[in-house]
Amino acid sequence: MADLVVFGEDWGGLPSSTQHLIGHLLKRHRVIWINSIGLRSPKPGLRDFLRIIAKVRAMLGLSQKPERVKDGPQPIILNPKVIPFHGFSHARKINKRWLTEAILSACAEHDFKDIILWTSLPTAVDIVGSLGEKASIYYCGDDFNALDGVDHATVNPMERELVSKVDLTLVVSEALAHKFAGHNTIMLPHGVDFELFSKPSSCPRDVPDKKPTAGFYGSLSEWLDVEMMAQTATAMPGWNFVFVGTVKTRVGVLEELPNVHFLGPKAHSRLPGYVQNWDVALLPFRHNRQIQACNPLKLREYLASGTAIASTDFPAVRLYKDLIAIQKNKEPFSRVIQRAYESRDNKQARQDLVANESWQHRANQLEDLIIHLAQK
Repeated sequence: MADLVVFGEDWGGLPSSTQHLIGHLLKRHRVIWINSIGLRSPKPGLRDFLRIIAKVRAMLGLSQKPERVKDGPQPIILNPKVIPFHGFSHARKINKRWLTEAILSACAEHDFKDIILWTSLPTAVDIVGSLGEKASIYYCGDDFNALDGVDHATVNPMERELVSKVDLTLVVSEALAHKFAGHNTIMLPHGVDFELFSKPSSCPRDVPDKKPTAGFYGSLSEWLDVEMMAQTATAMPGWNFVFVGTVKTRVGVLEELPNVHFLGPKAHSRLPGYVQNWDVALLPFRHNRQIQACNPLKLREYLASGTAIASTDFPAVRLYKDLIAIQKNKEPFSRVIQRAYESRDNKQARQDLVANESWQHRANQLEDLIIHLAQK
């Protein structure tokens, strides 16, 4: 059975698609997980300074143990030394040496054999072929060319080099499949923890009551159409609008409104209690390249909850257009929410759409690909 070496984000944070998939593969495969080596150079400011301190503490073994994503087998976590300036050739050479030495040492210590290298980060390109791996996989969940907060001048050429080196590229959307056409590319859509999100959950105490509620959870970042939501909340004073997640963009126009509530970030396991007790779940994204290529995890989680959904128009939601209220042209979003609200009795039909799209099912598909690669 192949052993996996995985480059991803920091293990134990908000569960990504990589963590969901690898979490299921841990039942049959041993995994060395390399915590994030970054996608950009640090910038002046408190946020990046605190991030650097956290990384140094992790490298020195001074940080808390990572959260268990699920009960059961856990990966071997590496917090490698990395110079966070991937655009400089000298730093890349040093990083390659440090990373290769650390990973090979861990592989030897744990007697890893028949290694499959997996990376979700283009910045790991220099490690491909350095571990004596049987095969390598690039798992692409976003269009890095359009993703904010990425050093595009560095990451874009790294990604082009990466897809030319790996044995298989996995993507989560048709737009990304088109981007990497001509390479060995397979689409592996996101799954969903159907049991978690479909099982009835009690309503958290901080959810406002006495009015219909429309809600969103996730990172409140630049892809959220804040201006549209401010106009919508103003036009619907008889509704509450709830946002669950870390605020990473300017939301002042929303904070001023009495029917808008920011509840802060919540543990992933608590999210079903929120979405199941909203009248409408929201996907109010801007129209840009990043959103056109994305396949949000929350889309299938919303469907699994059975809650009615109001969304702006982007490719991933069109697959479920019969049971999602999708904005038409420049239709007021308040009207989209009202259409969704009128369809709230279709709970079972929404759940049925994703009942067979579990992460376990996706992991089984992935394991078939890994077995094929390991036998080459």
